[in-house]
Amino acid sequence: MTDLTKLSLAATRDGLSNRDFSALEVTEAYLGAIEKANPKLNAFIEVTAQQAREMAEQSDHRLNSRDARPLEGVPLGIKDLFATKHVHTQAASHVLDDFKPEYESHVTQNLWNDGAVMLGKLNMDEFAMGSSNETSHYGPVVNPWRAAGSNQDLVPGGSSGGSAAAVSAWLCAGATATDTGGSIRQPAAFTGTVGIKPTYGRCSRWGIVAFASSLDQAGPIARTVEDAAIMLTSMAGFDPMDSTSAEIAVPDFAAAVERGVKGLTIGVPREYRMDGMPEEIETLWQQGLEWLKAEGATVKDISLPHTKYALPAYYIVAPAEASSNLARYDGVKYGLRVSGKDITDMYELTRAKGFGREVKRRVMIGTYVLSAGYYDAYYVRAQKVRTLIKRDFERAFADGVDAILTPATPSAAFGIADQDMNADPVKMYLNDVFTVTVNMAGLPGIAVPAGKDHRGLPLGLQLIGKPFDEETLFAAGRVIERSAGGEFSPEKWW
Repeated sequence: MTDLTKLSLAATRDGLSNRDFSALEVTEAYLGAIEKANPKLNAFIEVTAQQAREMAEQSDHRLNSRDARPLEGVPLGIKDLFATKHVHTQAASHVLDDFKPEYESHVTQNLWNDGAVMLGKLNMDEFAMGSSNETSHYGPVVNPWRAAGSNQDLVPGGSSGGSAAAVSAWLCAGATATDTGGSIRQPAAFTGTVGIKPTYGRCSRWGIVAFASSLDQAGPIARTVEDAAIMLTSMAGFDPMDSTSAEIAVPDFAAAVERGVKGLTIGVPREYRMDGMPEEIETLWQQGLEWLKAEGATVKDISLPHTKYALPAYYIVAPAEASSNLARYDGVKYGLRVSGKDITDMYELTRAKGFGREVKRRVMIGTYVLSAGYYDAYYVRAQKVRTLIKRDFERAFADGVDAILTPATPSAAFGIADQDMNADPVKMYLNDVFTVTVNMAGLPGIAVPAGKDHRGLPLGLQLIGKPFDEETLFAAGRVIERSAGGEFSPEKWW
């Protein structure tokens, strides 16, 4: 029998439907792969083996009864930011020690309603704050990829590093992830996987631990564009429990994958050509444009003039919202509690011990920019910049552009504990330079593997779309995926 863990999500679903193998067999194959790989990769924080087997057995019963749902029996990994009923949900933070919610997030409930099987909870940057998955209380995730001729451990990107690493290393058929400033697209680019951040409001935020409420959005990381489309169809949908959820129909995204790009206009923003950008990133970008043109698309130079302000504005807005959202972790009702001489002392001691260094840094930044005397100078000004960024995109789309092509990241994956990155937080923040604009404007963006750097590490291209037009991104992403051709699977060393 073919190694069941090496099948795409679509092939797994089809094989289950045809009864070529059982859901329990697929689940056992993944559980075996996790058992062997996780000590080296640290992608899973918690493996829910017994629950996975029970869900797989239920799926087999439905498959045998010809009563299968869209994802019947497909094993998935769940980012630790999503609430899973009676299962470890800690946002990879010490402050949420032993928290097991009494409820299920809307997105994961949608997946279970469609028959998916939960393999476990995936590692991530603490509270989704990070670009390398090194801030987790459970330790860094290791990228399954290694540079040619090197044994150095590389980061998988963040904050959804566990999701990207698990998909890349064949430890799950697909994974849920979240994206606040690039946390789906950057790790997807670093691991040779496909990740899409849908339009803000396309997926419910209910039951997802909040980082920055006006920026957070759930989405899938998968091995192929088609797999990501299949997952998003199940994840998306209106939720009355989330006031920002869009009451809009969810299309069959997979049906759009092979639609092609003939007649589309692809925008190329001149502001994304930045000083110091590696030549191989620029070359790959041009190659992506040639692929799209060869399939019938027209390429058009555009201007997004406020792009240079996106990163500084993001690192005011996101920490400000984080400092407000994280005020609830005080040791009173759930999670870690460190006793003190009075309640104020308990608050301070709990938060000092419970939050990691990067979370503390962002909470302090956020509290500062919201404080009296600085609110107008920083937070209000950043929100005005955000409006201008959104208007730049609106003008480009109004001028006939159907999608925008950019690099996904400024480089390939870098080493764990990289001294330059860890010594200078701003260098780490610059990893999000191509992705934060999409969150600031609430737009959909997809990262697709498109090539490799001189060391053989994967590089991704990003497509940015109109609000609620993820279908065009899947169609254009598929063209890039097919044109790139190459094998985007790491050589197994674990």
